[in-house]
Parts: sequence; C-alpha cells; structure tokens
Amino acid sequence: MYLAVDIGATKVLLAVFTISGKLLEQRKFPTPEHYEDLISELGKETAQLEHSTFSHAVVAVPGRLDRAHGIGIAFGNRPWQNVTISKDAARVLKCPVSIENDAKLAALSEALYIKKEFKKVLYVTISTGISAGLIVNGVIDPDLADSESGQMWFERDGKPVQWEDFASGRAIVERFGLRASEITDPKTWQTIAHDIALGLIELISVIQPEVIVLGGGVGSHYAKFKKPLAEELKKYELPIVPIPPIQAAQHPEEAVIYGCYQLAKRARE
Repeated sequence: MYLAVDIGATKVLLAVFTISGKLLEQRKFPTPEHYEDLISELGKETAQLEHSTFSHAVVAVPGRLDRAHGIGIAFGNRPWQNVTISKDAARVLKCPVSIENDAKLAALSEALYIKKEFKKVLYVTISTGISAGLIVNGVIDPDLADSESGQMWFERDGKPVQWEDFASGRAIVERFGLRASEITDPKTWQTIAHDIALGLIELISVIQPEVIVLGGGVGSHYAKFKKPLAEELKKYELPIVPIPPIQAAQHPEEAVIYGCYQLAKRARE
C-alpha cells in the first residue's frame, strides 16, 4: 500500500492506494496551526484508516523544499520553516517518506494522463492560491521545481500586486462575494478570465508549453470561462508566442494525491 498526504490550507487529506494505483480510502482532518500538532495528528489519523501499513508514503508540501534532506524550508499556508518533515512523518507512519511540492505532484499526475499527446505540460492550479508545475517527458522539470507562479508581480491601479492576490479563488470571493461554483454571470467570468490570462500569458511566453492543464477549485469550472479566456489570450498572441491548447484537469480536486501515488510508485521501482 502507498499513502498520500496532501497538506492543504484548511485540511489534510490522506489517501490510500494499492500498488497498482487503485484508490482504496480517504480521510481528512483540519490542518493544525502548529507543526508539532501536524505530526501528532498525522500519526493518530492514519491509525484510524482501514489500511494502515504502507511500503511508502509521499507528503505533498505547499511550499519550498530541500528534497535531498527531506526538509520543508517554508510553507505557503503556515509559518513553518526548516522542519524535518520527511523524517518526522516517517517516524509516525513507520515507512519511508518522500516529499514534493503539491502543485508539482498535481502536474505530474495530470501530465501522465496525456503523455502520448504532449511531452511538455504546464499545469496551473487556481484555488485558494495559484501555483503551477512543468512536466517534461513525464518528469517534474528540475529548473522550475521550486517556482511559485502565483507570486508573480503585476501592476494594478499603480500598485504592485501578486497574481494570486487578484486572480485566485480567494481573490474571486473577496471581489465578487461568490465562489466560482456560484458564479453564473458571463460578465463576471469575463473579468475573471482577463485576470487569469494576465498570468498565463507570462508563463506561456517564458515556458512555451505544448498544452496547459487547469486544475484547482476555480480550474474545475473551466467550462464556464473557456471562451472568454481564449478571447483574452488571443489578444496577446504573437507569431513567436503561440497560445497552446488549454484543457481541464481530469482530477481537478484530487490531482495532488494521484501525483503522490505516482511518486511513491517510482520511489519503489
């Protein structure tokens, strides 16, 4: 059995996979405020799973990592810094543990679904925040493994603002008072598409991916803003900067845990 651990801003998701990739069970618990409590709760909650013996576990970390030493350098949703998360998780899970950035794991799982069609896949998750991952030939691109796309700066109303502060799910709720799932007004989606396009065109210009996959809470509603997003991106297209096809993630809300499975599988091969 493999265990996936997805540390989110509000909840931690546990998922158990068979060696062949079948998802057997899931369990959630609130993300603790303190790191020590995270490790303690991880051990307690895992013990409540029907399957609690694992050959490998992968922890998806929302932040910057020292992969070689299993250290979480900084977390995007908690003030935790330089924590030995791989060693600490292994102690309570009683199995080897690998760590990776959550967006990069989501990118890996989604890219593998379309690996026969595309070799260079850019995955962008638009949820509470915004992040991205680049997969080249089925592997997380090491040059962008620590990139934080949501932290790109833009000028808005004469002030520098980060992309995720005006285009993320959190920003949408703050601006319109509605979640993406509740928005039906085409004009609102046009505005949202405009803001998303500003960041995407920057990524396209630099990376020039063969395809973009959108995931996350907002990305799961891609069908609602597909047309206005295409219109917005078309405004920026140049002969040397073509706009690649864009598609919705196959598992927009669960891409991270499926990426955990893929990494665990590779670790045991």
